[in-house]
Amino acid sequence: MTDEFKKYLLPDHSTRVQAVRLTESWRTGLSHQHYPVLIQQLLGELVSAAVLLASNIKFDGSLVLQLQGDGPVALLVVECTADLSIRATATLREGHEIPADGGLQNLLNTQGNGRFIVVLDPNRETTDLKPYQGVVPLEGDTVAEVLQDYMRDSEQLDTRLWLASSSDHTAGLLLQRLPDHGGLQSEGVDARQETWERINHLATTVKTQELLDLDTDTLVHRLFWQEDLIAFDPQPVRWHCPCTRERVANMLRALGREEVEDILSEREKIDVVCNFCGKPYEFDAVDCVSLFVDNLGPTQGEDGSVH
Repeated sequence: MTDEFKKYLLPDHSTRVQAVRLTESWRTGLSHQHYPVLIQQLLGELVSAAVLLASNIKFDGSLVLQLQGDGPVALLVVECTADLSIRATATLREGHEIPADGGLQNLLNTQGNGRFIVVLDPNRETTDLKPYQGVVPLEGDTVAEVLQDYMRDSEQLDTRLWLASSSDHTAGLLLQRLPDHGGLQSEGVDARQETWERINHLATTVKTQELLDLDTDTLVHRLFWQEDLIAFDPQPVRWHCPCTRERVANMLRALGREEVEDILSEREKIDVVCNFCGKPYEFDAVDCVSLFVDNLGPTQGEDGSVH
């Protein structure tokens, strides 16, 4: 399995360890995009973070992570569903150069108006839950720091993240301290604290290339080989954008025949690009005529003519 997420648990149930590494799904996501290297890296890290966090949310719906910027980058957004289907996109501001050595802050928060937004979007067909949105200032020099600060301050969960991304892979490692059970004696609390500190110390030795090159089991074993971790079954991760040619066709039908004909009078064909995955769709004059023929179908007038 080239694209998988896997979860592990410390024997005392004090800390969860999670790892994700994506290859095929990440390459699919980039196949129609041409992002600058720095943007590709930030988006890949946000993808890994979304998978790591979405796996712990028990509801039918999507987790959406957004970095909204006031600099050269206007928006980075990732959506991850409950079954770990992902899609992601970046929006850059026209006329703004992407500095070769740019970091998260000077790409997204040059004037201090950047925001990090977390959205929990329930499946409206299966639940009556209302969407949740959390918005905080964009603080932190890396995607990992942004997420760690949010989890600590908004969710009251000690969380550590290590993220890495290239054109071929994106990967991440998460440590999360689980809430103490009621009734623990001071010795038990101290032991859980010692476990948290020990696991953190071991994880800090991870290198970027290890995250990118090693599968989840190999990575976790290399870091925590002395720990008797409880391992759960791996879960597959896939890239899924719901855009289809038929959806684009329906959008053009909604514009109406007159509007579509006006567009075609100025160009030979209509090109539509999915805002999320960048996949192009092309409709020439024949395609556009068939949209409305298929939609309306032939009807017969009182004089016997067919419309």
